[in-house]
This record gives sequence, structure tokens and C-alpha cells, in this order.
Amino acid sequence: MRIYRRTLVNLILILSITFSATAQKKKSDHPDSNLIGEKVKKNKKLKLPTIDLSHWKVTIPEGKGKGGAISVEPPEILNYGTNETLKPYMYNDSTKGALTFYAYPTTATTANTKYSRSELREQMVPGNDNVNWTFSQGGTLKAKLSVDEVSRDSNGKYHKIIILQIHGRLTNEQKDLIGQKDNNAPPVLKIYWQNGKIRVKTKKLKFSGVDSVGILHEEAWTDDEGFNFEEEVGFDRFQIEIKVTDGKMVVSLNNSEFAVYDDANMKRWGIFENYFKAGNYFQSRDEGSFAKVSFYELEVKHK
Repeated sequence: MRIYRRTLVNLILILSITFSATAQKKKSDHPDSNLIGEKVKKNKKLKLPTIDLSHWKVTIPEGKGKGGAISVEPPEILNYGTNETLKPYMYNDSTKGALTFYAYPTTATTANTKYSRSELREQMVPGNDNVNWTFSQGGTLKAKLSVDEVSRDSNGKYHKIIILQIHGRLTNEQKDLIGQKDNNAPPVLKIYWQNGKIRVKTKKLKFSGVDSVGILHEEAWTDDEGFNFEEEVGFDRFQIEIKVTDGKMVVSLNNSEFAVYDDANMKRWGIFENYFKAGNYFQSRDEGSFAKVSFYELEVKHK
């Protein structure tokens, strides 16, 4: 009897342990066990960006050859969510409430660069590139954005991205005066995301005594040494504000650091027209490289 009772007890213990282990295994391996997160996602309210695109056109890395990149203007850009050409490069991230721009190296670029872009270009009059603004007229851009993903180069450093610009433009009269084939003028401001930090570059004259005709040539200008904000933004959201007034330009990061340009170069830049640019102007031709940039807010005002 003792042997039977011990055997029975042992048998009960073994069956109990086996049942418990089986129950735990079934719980973790059940096909519905991973659906909790999916249900939360489904029930989570979707957020769409509220950026007004009625005064922007976009250029994407689609098309044929140098100068052949495709651009979409208002009002067509307002339907970007259903535009099959734009959707791979400009789309809503409804989990974040952001407008996302994707870019990678392609053969389709704009006329004056080797790099590809998914980038907005301001149009003060929708559908018209010929109406722009001067420093005396002024302008303010406010943006909240993040760099979501970016590839690395062979040295392990992240590829650079230009996220915001102020680009110069010649009037038709200025273009004819210097015999230039297009209206392109240098960008007076480029704002980079570079290895998790924000870097600002602007233009300065090579020769301060250049006359009012010579100053219209791109060769009259060169890059300054650049300015690095101290804060590391990494892949977090951050805010940039650009404020332009007559002879002065101020760039701020998260309203805590400021880069101020109010020298003779800015005063003489007043000869040019300008327009804002925003998005993902990707600075790499490396095979397999790419970047994603998301904008949560983007607002432009003029006097």
C-alpha cells in the first residue's frame, strides 16, 4: 500500500506539472496572444497632418535624367494621398500625424544639382514660380519636424540631409541682364541635419566691392564657414524658426539657440528674390542610401 500511495502521489504531481506547463505554453503560443497590440493600434485614433499645401509645390526623385525630376503644383498636390506618383515619396504617417518625405539617389534630379530630393518649394501664388519675396518684404517660416531614418556611409556616419532652405531667384530682367539661361540664384540659407545635430550655412560675398551687376552672378558668392547648434536633436522632434527682415536673418532651434546674420552680406542680398523650401533634400549618391523626414507643422507668413 505504501508503494501504491507514493506512486499515486508521484503520478498526480507529474500530471499537475505537465498540465501547468502545457497551459502556459498554450497561452504564450496562442495565435491570438499577439493581437492585443494590434487591437490597441486599430482602436487608436488616427492622426493626419494639418499642413496647408495650397502654396507649395513638391519635387520628387522620379522622372528622367538631370533636370527631369517630377514636380507637382497646386491644386494637384492637395491630392497627394491618392496620387500614385507621389505616394512613394510624400505620404501621411497617420500614427504620428506627420507628412513624411522619402528620398534616395536616383537619376532624376533638378537642373542644378546631382542630388535627389522630396522637397516642397514655396509658391506665393499657387502654380506660379515667378512671384517671390525680398528681404525688405520679409518672411517667417516655422516648422516642427523629425528625421526618422537615415542610412550611414562607409565610415559609419549618417548621411546628410538639407531639411530647410531659403533659395535665391533672379527676376526675368536680372536673368536677361547677365545673360543667364535660367532664373536660378544661390541659396542664401541651407539648414542641415548632420549626425543628429543641426547645421546652418549661408552665403557671403567673395569681394565686398562687387557692383550691382556682378553681384547677380553665382560666382560672386561663396559659402560661409557654417554654424552648429549645440543641442543634439537626434531622431527626436524639434522646432526651427527662420525669420527674415530687411538686411537680417535669424534662425532658432527649439526657441533656445539662435543664429543671427545681420552683416553687409545680408544687406546686399536684398537684390534677390527668394522662396522657402522644406523637406528632404538628400545629400548622398551612395548605393542603397536613403532618408525619411517627417513634418508635423509647417507654416509660412509674409508681411
